[in-house]
Amino acid sequence: MKMLKIFAPLLFSLLLSTTAHAVPPIQQARLDNGLKILLMEAHNVPMVSMQLQLVAGSRFDPAGKGGTASLTAAMLSDHTAVHDFEAWATLLDAKAIRLGAGADRDGMSLTLTVLKEVLPEGIDALSEALLQPGWSSERFNLIRQNAISAIRKGMEEPGVRAAEAAGKMLFGDHPYGHDSDGSIESLAAIGLDDLKALYGAQVKPQGAVLAVSGDITMDELLTLLKPALKTWQGKPAVSLFRIDSAAAVHGKTEQVTMPTSQALSQLIRLGPSRRDADFFPVFVLNHLLGGGGFGSRLMEEVREKRGLVYGVYSYFVPLAVPGPFVITLQTRADQAGQAESVVKNVLQQLFEGHMSERELQETKDNLTGSFAQRMDSNRERVGLMSMIGFYDLPLNYLQVWTIKVESVTLADVRAAAKRYLNPDQWNLVRVGPNTNTGNDG
Repeated sequence: MKMLKIFAPLLFSLLLSTTAHAVPPIQQARLDNGLKILLMEAHNVPMVSMQLQLVAGSRFDPAGKGGTASLTAAMLSDHTAVHDFEAWATLLDAKAIRLGAGADRDGMSLTLTVLKEVLPEGIDALSEALLQPGWSSERFNLIRQNAISAIRKGMEEPGVRAAEAAGKMLFGDHPYGHDSDGSIESLAAIGLDDLKALYGAQVKPQGAVLAVSGDITMDELLTLLKPALKTWQGKPAVSLFRIDSAAAVHGKTEQVTMPTSQALSQLIRLGPSRRDADFFPVFVLNHLLGGGGFGSRLMEEVREKRGLVYGVYSYFVPLAVPGPFVITLQTRADQAGQAESVVKNVLQQLFEGHMSERELQETKDNLTGSFAQRMDSNRERVGLMSMIGFYDLPLNYLQVWTIKVESVTLADVRAAAKRYLNPDQWNLVRVGPNTNTGNDG
């Protein structure tokens, strides 16, 4: 499961802090077809970036055909009904248009970055990719085969194997239970008609959001968008928040055997959803636990004091309903059980409320003081804005982020720890030599 892979904390780095006065306001408009438009003006560089987020992620993949949304996204950006692959690549290169696509659990995205002077051509390209898919069977077969090859290569990585096992353990048959990229078996089962069906059912303007940042005003933007997207109509067959939460899983363990001298362990459970009422207390708690690098409790106890791991960290992935809360560590196989025991001891201590006002304040100071640079690029800003618009968060989310973090109290964090850090409610996946998955250290 991609969102559980070893580099998944990078996904969470989009949650940033900066002073309220430094964040330009987010402007909002809506096209006649229902598409939500969000804009943050940035006139320092003559470029514009966009991210179109659609209610068409991998949770909408047909049963047994995981990877359908990802293949659909790849096809949309690869060629169109007007331009085959070579002509499309030539057209984009000629104008330095950067067009990309991808899919995660909840959403499918199309991204665009262009110089301001070729923005009309860029929007025309985005519109063509979105509204005139090519559905070349030859390109589909090649894209699917490349995806299968990438999955086969990835299965050599312990982090990928852990993610796959963790996803199945935590979600089972739930729509979040398979990797967004699919598996070798599921990709082989997908046909071109499956992509067309997903596109026809879910790639609609209502519920979607187009986030834009760069050297443009709202009036200029709407003048270009309205004619380009006027034929796009409808609402998705299944809306974003029409999904049940997965049933909680507690105390499971699984050993994934690989012929290595090291072990990679993941402790997992369900975390908060994107719109959970205690999102900010859990966010602060996670930073204190293992999301804060060398300043976190896990790094201090497991690595610095005891030297048991090469690295250890925690993160959670908020989605339309509760997503995974993950602790990942890597160590020598013969001391994996000991390292896992220390992690559970840390969970127990925090679960019992053993944290101080000073530790909390240091955590909040680290959060509020270290993220401003992540607003430096248009690409980062549209990623944040698309998240805000997609999950229907307040438009002042970025402006009040620092205030929300600073307002988290010790009582709030202790309550979050009571809800999420009971060590008996966590599950374990260990990848490496076949050893006891219990606390054998």
